Amino acid sequence: MPLFALSNELIFPPVHLAEPDGLLAVGGDLSPERLLLAYRKGIFPWYEGEHILWWSPAPRFILFPDELKVSKSMQQLIKKNAFTFTINKAFSEVINNCKTIARHDQESTWITDEVKKAYIHLHELGHAHSAEVWFNNELVGGLYGIRLGKVFFGESMFSKKSNASKYAFIKYVHALTLEDVKIIDCQVYTEHLESLGARMREREDFIEMLKKFIPE
Repeated sequence: MPLFALSNELIFPPVHLAEPDGLLAVGGDLSPERLLLAYRKGIFPWYEGEHILWWSPAPRFILFPDELKVSKSMQQLIKKNAFTFTINKAFSEVINNCKTIARHDQESTWITDEVKKAYIHLHELGHAHSAEVWFNNELVGGLYGIRLGKVFFGESMFSKKSNASKYAFIKYVHALTLEDVKIIDCQVYTEHLESLGARMREREDFIEMLKKFIPE
């Protein structure tokens, strides 16, 4: 398949033309309009070097909120209110921690300064959201992503204390369930999210669900 180079025009090629690894296009920008269009179509950005790469993996790794798995140990932590949980109280701090925290499975982060600025702007516009967990008034874990209609697109999470990111995820899924969110996009497979109930679905099914759950 060819790799598509994006122009200034707000358009993406059909996702079925993506490479086997999900890579669809390169270039463009991180304007709110382009980002929101991408998510609506099941596409997300991921940097490699200086280039914006646009991806639509097949199959897609997603979580249906009613399939969330909570281990007995996590149930106990939640019952004891081991952490303080908040929503949209520290978006900039969350994305900065996701950007800077060391990860054993990667040498660098795709969250560049440009990405950070773009998603903070989306947060200011009401499209990007964060969930935070605190311990002794210190931010120790959290996640952020994009909310469109009844879909939440998870982008990244971090943890500075054991189980902090898992606690944030579980509590936020509970909150999204109350708001009638139907799908949480986890993008690509991780063992961590599989343990919480995420599973693979065919990309075609995922795209149809986006059409159903995101209003025009």
